[in-house]
Amino acid sequence: MLYTFGIVAGTGRRVRISIVTPSFNLAPYLEETLSSVLAELAPGDEYFVIDGGSTDGSVELLRGFSERLTGWVSEPDRGYADAIAKGFARATGDILCWVNVSDVLLPGALDAARGALTSTGCDLVFGDDFYIDEGSRVLGLSRGVCRDLRSAMLYGGWTPLQDACFWLREAYEAVGGIDPSLTAAADYDFFLRLATRRSSRYVPVAFSAYRRHAGQKAIAQSAAYERERTLARAREWQREGRRGPGEGLRALWYWAAVRFRVRVLQRLWQVPTLHGQAVGQLRCGRYWPGGRWHPPGFAVPGTQAVRRRV
Repeated sequence: MLYTFGIVAGTGRRVRISIVTPSFNLAPYLEETLSSVLAELAPGDEYFVIDGGSTDGSVELLRGFSERLTGWVSEPDRGYADAIAKGFARATGDILCWVNVSDVLLPGALDAARGALTSTGCDLVFGDDFYIDEGSRVLGLSRGVCRDLRSAMLYGGWTPLQDACFWLREAYEAVGGIDPSLTAAADYDFFLRLATRRSSRYVPVAFSAYRRHAGQKAIAQSAAYERERTLARAREWQREGRRGPGEGLRALWYWAAVRFRVRVLQRLWQVPTLHGQAVGQLRCGRYWPGGRWHPPGFAVPGTQAVRRRV
């Protein structure tokens, strides 16, 4: 399919985005998440909320937003991956992403994602986000910079910032989508398949904010996460048929590099002038270096066309 910046060529139709939010018993943050996404929707975009049978008032909130949502449901499921898969099964957009309850999109994020995917010609783009606290104030900037996503994931076990990732629906379908049977590392498993089988690129743009709060589950440190991540990596190693001492050295290098990144570089990348700011005052854009806002910087509409696989 041929795209120009944000437009499906030959039709004049704007590239459409479908967003899914999996929800379960996080009512205190649900309204802010819903409002941040709904404010960014353009005509033709879709927004689905898949709730797992919440009992904390989330369903009542969803009823209040029902006329503005493309669709929502509240019913028992097998976990967040099952909910996300249900949502994407309903989606018809050209671009997909998911936004967890408690996280927020920054103003301009969806248009920036449209521009990033259609101007780079990649199947997946990933960027930066902010950490915010329970009061929606900035704790820090998290950079998703990575030159070789495949190697960082396959050898180092790293994963891009999920709330700052956007991908083509055709790529989602080509790699098999989210695995609804996984309970902890479904995001890692999915992005690993995209990274090893399709094209990807980092863009230095903060698209969103990831909230740290008391009710959060430490999934990334759980035994279930490590088990599912290990199985996903082993599957891709076997699929690629890579063996030998050279691969072992590469794995060791990326293992060390990823840990250096987490423990050292993320601290060096901090921008103290942004700390404590209300996230509602920030817009999607470039904040590194220096902390001053700069626009995403993609081409103007109609200036570039990219031929994609069909």
